[in-house]
Amino acid sequence: MYDLVIRGGTVVDGTGAPPFEADVAIIGSRITSIDARAGLARREIDARGRIVTPGWVDVHSHYDGQATWDPYLSPSGAHGVTTVVMGNCGVGFAPVRRNSHEWLIGLMEGVEDVPGTALAEGIRWEWESFAEYLDSLERFPRVTDVATQVPHSALRAFVMGEREAIRGTASSEQLSQMASIVTESVQAGALGFSSSRTKLHLAADGSPVAGSFAELEELVALGRATGMGGGAVFQIVSDFSNLEMDFDWLCRIAAAGDLQVLFTLVQYDDRPSEWRQLLAMTDAARSSGVRMTPLVGNRPVGMLINLESKTHPFSSHPSFAPLLGLPKREMIARLKNPDLRARLLEEDTLTTNKFWRLRMQQFDSMFRLGNPPEYEPEPEKSIGTLARRQKRRPLEIVYDLLTENDGNEWIYLPLINYSDHSLEPQLAMMNHPDSIVGLADGGAHCGLICDATAPTFMLVHWVKTRRRGPRISLERAVSMQTSRTADFYGMSDRGRLLPGYLADINVIDFENLRLAAPYWAADLPAGGRRLLQDAHGYDCTIKSGTPTWLNGEPTKALPGTLVRGRRSAGTV
Repeated sequence: MYDLVIRGGTVVDGTGAPPFEADVAIIGSRITSIDARAGLARREIDARGRIVTPGWVDVHSHYDGQATWDPYLSPSGAHGVTTVVMGNCGVGFAPVRRNSHEWLIGLMEGVEDVPGTALAEGIRWEWESFAEYLDSLERFPRVTDVATQVPHSALRAFVMGEREAIRGTASSEQLSQMASIVTESVQAGALGFSSSRTKLHLAADGSPVAGSFAELEELVALGRATGMGGGAVFQIVSDFSNLEMDFDWLCRIAAAGDLQVLFTLVQYDDRPSEWRQLLAMTDAARSSGVRMTPLVGNRPVGMLINLESKTHPFSSHPSFAPLLGLPKREMIARLKNPDLRARLLEEDTLTTNKFWRLRMQQFDSMFRLGNPPEYEPEPEKSIGTLARRQKRRPLEIVYDLLTENDGNEWIYLPLINYSDHSLEPQLAMMNHPDSIVGLADGGAHCGLICDATAPTFMLVHWVKTRRRGPRISLERAVSMQTSRTADFYGMSDRGRLLPGYLADINVIDFENLRLAAPYWAADLPAGGRRLLQDAHGYDCTIKSGTPTWLNGEPTKALPGTLVRGRRSAGTV
């Protein structure tokens, strides 16, 4: 007798094969059979009219701190994710010396917009070495599996000290020590190594991320050390300010460690065609045996703005200051006053921050988000276009929008991957045969975005959307965030609905699957705020044969664990 049978669903097995109707039978933590009609079971789930998929494997998250206190790993856990990979972008919390706790928190707060107070309150520092960090992750029960990488910034600070870690050049002795730690950490279970070389990544105090100015030979040596330990991936973010030179040294890292180099690929407005060049260079590298791999998102990188946001078009106007800290209902009531409205519309912002001053005036790139949310809005719906059509000032439309619906309306401001108001480049990046879909950034950017919902968005927008028609088949969309991501990191025991694989499964009401509007929640430690976004349509999520979510509610079962190193189906 089986422990669990999922009956009568449309199986989308993660291999890219067309959907088919079958029963999925489970014993313990493994899938035992996929049959037209499975035998008796102790428990059954009726999946008729539903699709049955593998659990999502999200390879770009920042739950490095949250994974030590949140057993539900929200919001990813509620969006069908059964495995996450952390330790991305060179930031994380191990290895660490006792006097560097605050420094690493400030780094994560600045780079990934995770409230420092929440990290300080939530993390229980039970480790110093990376291996001890893995042990701590393994002891803590949760709904998902977690895997992680060695972050360059933490490594540099551990060996060189905080001050020298930022711009210092490692001595031969320090480099040897770092390489040894990387190899030992990968042998202990890290899946790879990560670093950052972008000016966009700054600590809370404005200092660059440690590793941004590291010598090329250091990166090559650490890539070699990753490979020696058995690691699979060298993950990095780069500005590619010197395109050919920067790409060449990434190829050297890949060759030195016999690794997959996973680099972030996006479209910037000031370099709208550079992504095509990088894909062409990727093709050339791979044809010569160098495994370069683009990491791409599945929707624009953008800001969500409302009156409760830290920054919005009126947040630095003099007359808005008295409203700060008021309950939202009272704030809206005051903003309805015609005299206050007139003053705010006439005032100029007091901010001296050039980045935010510019962004809060990009009215041709501002859109009403709506409900259901629209992440691919037409240019004629921009606030700038509406203002010209209605012969009004753009700020008037912004003001009226932000005060609608009791202050629950949102402005969407896509900043990256939306040049010329088109997602066709995004689609081309996703469809490239060697790209990996990720960049959901679960656990990060708490005050600006909520892209941890990306796995759900993949199905809702790219497969279901009726307005433009489906642009990715269901079976391909599922494989892109299951077998493709799992295999890339050497976790080949999951990501497919096949006998012998982990029973990580989603049962989804595909016809009714949708994303709700975002909302603010103060549910982090120390009352830390973040943006959340719910999904409707997940009937059940199963981790290692155990249901963890039913109809959007946790079952309180916590079967998740730590993934150490590469795994195959036979090692389950």
